[in-house]
Amino acid sequence: MKFLKLRATTVVLTLLCLMYFITYLDRVNVSSAAAGFSKDFNLSKTEIGFVFSAFAYPYLLFQVIGGYVSDKFGSKRTLFYSALIWAVATILTGFATGLVSLVVARVLLGIGEGATFPAATSAMSAWVSKADRGFAQGITHAFARIGNAAAPALIVFIMVTYSWRWSFYVCGAISFLWVILWGFVFTEKPQDHPLITKEELAKLPDRVKENVKVPFGPLFKRMFPVTIVYFCYGWTLWLFLSWIPQYFLHSYEMDIKKSAIFASGVFFAGVVGDTLGGIISDKILKNTNNFVKARSYMVAVCMFFACVSMIPILYVHDITVSAICLSAGFFFAELTIGPMWAIPMDIAPKYSGTASGMMNTGSAFAAIVSPVVSGFIIDKFGNWELPFIGSMILMIAGMLLSFRMRPDQKF
Repeated sequence: MKFLKLRATTVVLTLLCLMYFITYLDRVNVSSAAAGFSKDFNLSKTEIGFVFSAFAYPYLLFQVIGGYVSDKFGSKRTLFYSALIWAVATILTGFATGLVSLVVARVLLGIGEGATFPAATSAMSAWVSKADRGFAQGITHAFARIGNAAAPALIVFIMVTYSWRWSFYVCGAISFLWVILWGFVFTEKPQDHPLITKEELAKLPDRVKENVKVPFGPLFKRMFPVTIVYFCYGWTLWLFLSWIPQYFLHSYEMDIKKSAIFASGVFFAGVVGDTLGGIISDKILKNTNNFVKARSYMVAVCMFFACVSMIPILYVHDITVSAICLSAGFFFAELTIGPMWAIPMDIAPKYSGTASGMMNTGSAFAAIVSPVVSGFIIDKFGNWELPFIGSMILMIAGMLLSFRMRPDQKF
């Protein structure tokens, strides 16, 4: 009986896809579980928004730190210990007794997950060929959106069957299983992997990581326009991740099961967007050999359509219109992910972990501000559509600034 031979690069990319899925499952499960713990702890919308954003403070801090550590000491150890921390934090969330303990658990989760994406990008720079960078970033982030899409239905099912606390226990257990897999399967250098072939190695970039000295000042200046554009995207991302389940639940007075289905539908549109974004960006690069067209132009066009897609929800209060418009908006926003995360590898392949960490501080800062501001607006005006105006404005700003990123100019 013949078996298909597994490719080492496929195994590693699959592991990273699973990690992206689990990290987003662990960070957005709180949005669906909020329907349970907000009643138990009598929390206002502003306080719930603070619980959502508490994750982002250490997440912001550990972006560049995690990227530097992974560039300096390797992705394997960085992700192994990071995953242990976020797994423990997820389980501790289930033991929360009030606002303070919820915030503490979310802060610990932010510490654990802060280094993950920069470290994963550092791993990809060694394990992914230059021609496939957009696809690799797109497919891994697509699995993150699968985590978004799966979270509402999964968490609500566990909440209804058991309680909101058990939703965190289950997610934490899944995280621990990934830690074991990563420790046994991943190797820092592709040539050390038992499944690697000469054909695979020939396609992978030469990358020496020993004694890396990162020029932080010049690199930060070079990545700053990219960081600002990613902040503009991140505002919409964290608005959606934090409030979409609550939006359908309260704005249309749905029951929790039906709202979870609508939220999952919106997030699934992001899965498609992430997957196609990386493929399209790599295809443009292959056909034109032009990094500006493949990355910057594509980001600008997608941000424009993301903004336009959300306009109708301000004028038409209809569940079908809202579901379609929010799905389209999230789809176009997520089309930018493949090209955006390929840019740090295009600009600074030697320092891709640190560079991607700098870029992701934009989204991390948005994760601090966006949920709290949105919660305050909802409390103040009682209008669930108003927070989307900020997303539209920032999408246009990101579109205009995307031409300053210059992925064609290597650091």
